[in-house]
Order: sequence, then structure tokens, then C-alpha cells
Amino acid sequence: MTFKQKIYEYYTQLVQDRIDVFRDMITALTEDSKNDAKGSAGDKHETALSMMHLEQEKLNTKLKEVLTQKAVLDKVDPTKVTEIIIVGSLVKANGIFLYLSLALPKINIDGTNVIALSPQSPLGNKLMGNVVGFTFEINTTTYTIEEIM
Repeated sequence: MTFKQKIYEYYTQLVQDRIDVFRDMITALTEDSKNDAKGSAGDKHETALSMMHLEQEKLNTKLKEVLTQKAVLDKVDPTKVTEIIIVGSLVKANGIFLYLSLALPKINIDGTNVIALSPQSPLGNKLMGNVVGFTFEINTTTYTIEEIM
């Protein structure tokens, strides 16, 4: 497995883990609300159910966001190498490895730090469509694209 494929697999697993956590939390809330409905009565009961329902809505919103992230990653081909930077490219610029996909946490693979960027971020936007040797500036820092993987 290539370095780029390891990065892709790590981020895919990270997003899948988030999906699983949100689904588990939603299921637990659903079970709690069913159990609460059997044994409670009155205003406290209604308030508790309302709070659980609001929490479920929040979790469903977060789940939809993570499912959207997964859909973006599912479209990436980790084996594809191009001369032009596209979504899914691993770029080395100023000695920093940047993975154009989604805004996700910085990770360390095989002792190398990798930063995942959204193509819509200022840095991601500057990188998209460019080639090795391209130089640009963001926030008084000059970047030079050294390699595209």
C-alpha cells in the first residue's frame, strides 16, 4: 500500500468511526425515550422527551454532515496520480504534506505529518489545478509545490 493509500484508508476509517458513533448515540437515545415513555408521567416526562428529541435532531444533523464527508471521500481514487492537483491529490509544498479532500485532523503516517485540506480552504483553493513548481503566497508565507502524488 502506498503512502497516499495509507492516508486515504486512515481518513476513511476516521470518518466511518464518526458515523458509527453518531448512529450508536442516536440508537441509545431512541431506546432511552422508549424506556422513559413506559415509566414516567407528567411535565417532567414531557420535558425529558423534548430534550431527548432535540438531542436526536442535533445528532442527526451531525450524522448527515459526516455522511456528506464520507461521500466526498468515496469519490476519491487513492491510486490516481495526476500532474495537476485535484481532489484526492497528496501534495508536498515547503516540506509539508497536504492531502486535498476534506478539512480533517492532522495525522501522522509512517512518521510523517499530513494535513488534510478542503479544496475550498484558502490554501486548498490556491493549490487546486496547479502543478509542480508553482509558487504562491498566503498570509506572507510563500509556498512552492514540490511534488504531487
